[in-house]
Amino acid sequence: SNIAGSFFSGYASSGSFNRSGVNYASGAKTPLAAALSAVFLLLIVLLVAPLAAYLPVASMAAILFIVAWSLIDFHHINEIIKLHKREGIVLAITFFGTLVDLEKGIFVGILVSLIFYLYRTSQPSIRELAPLKSEIDDPRRKFVRAGTDAPSCPQMTMLRLEGSVFFGAVEHVQQQLRNVDEYDPQKKHVIIFSRAINFIDLAGAEMLSKESARRQRLGGGLYLVGVQPSFYGMLNRGGHAEAVGRENIFDHKGEAIQAIYPRLDCDICRSCTARIFLECQRALPDGTPRQPDS
Repeated sequence: SNIAGSFFSGYASSGSFNRSGVNYASGAKTPLAAALSAVFLLLIVLLVAPLAAYLPVASMAAILFIVAWSLIDFHHINEIIKLHKREGIVLAITFFGTLVDLEKGIFVGILVSLIFYLYRTSQPSIRELAPLKSEIDDPRRKFVRAGTDAPSCPQMTMLRLEGSVFFGAVEHVQQQLRNVDEYDPQKKHVIIFSRAINFIDLAGAEMLSKESARRQRLGGGLYLVGVQPSFYGMLNRGGHAEAVGRENIFDHKGEAIQAIYPRLDCDICRSCTARIFLECQRALPDGTPRQPDS
């Protein structure tokens, strides 16, 4: 419309939050309200323009203030301030920034919100799991969050990773994996339940392949369970699936534990009293782990 209007000395069309706010407060549901308001404005200019000249500017300002007041969501503002500290900071920065400059204030608010988002995603949740005690014999292999008093395997740790493994989170995830054997050198095997990993980039795939190689040098291994197609695709495209070992990538928990159990140190298994896996219950009389086909 602006291109066509420039050839006929037409007024430039534009958008305005004030006009959108008035339409919204009046119950408008579609953009047709803006088109109809343009038609009504044309009729006013043609028919009652002389009378509109006597309309006080202060009264128009009052209308805009009333509309603006009705658009303030006090309920959610109070909720953000009370319950969400970081979102409250974003709200305050954006509010005071727009008092100085509307556009720059909004941009600063978006930037601060992005910083907080990157900070959250750079520290994905990593929880240690343990088999549900009452259902150790259940082949469905149900797991719960490991507690301080819950028995655990002395050679293997099971972790559930939730979030994205991208370049900003690599250091955090890598340190958490290293903490496992730093606190207990016997825990050389690590299972990562990765069904909740929604995204992984090249840096994350490289980190996993390096961690797998490090654990193999220690005499253990890194195992991935429940890998999503996009996750596996990234590992496969970069050649990291071979580095981790396709034999170390499993679809289900039971399949993974059944394959990993024979790789554990038999001497440690003989003296272990935890017996948290189904395979532990089926060990030979002297405590030696059975092979899958035994």
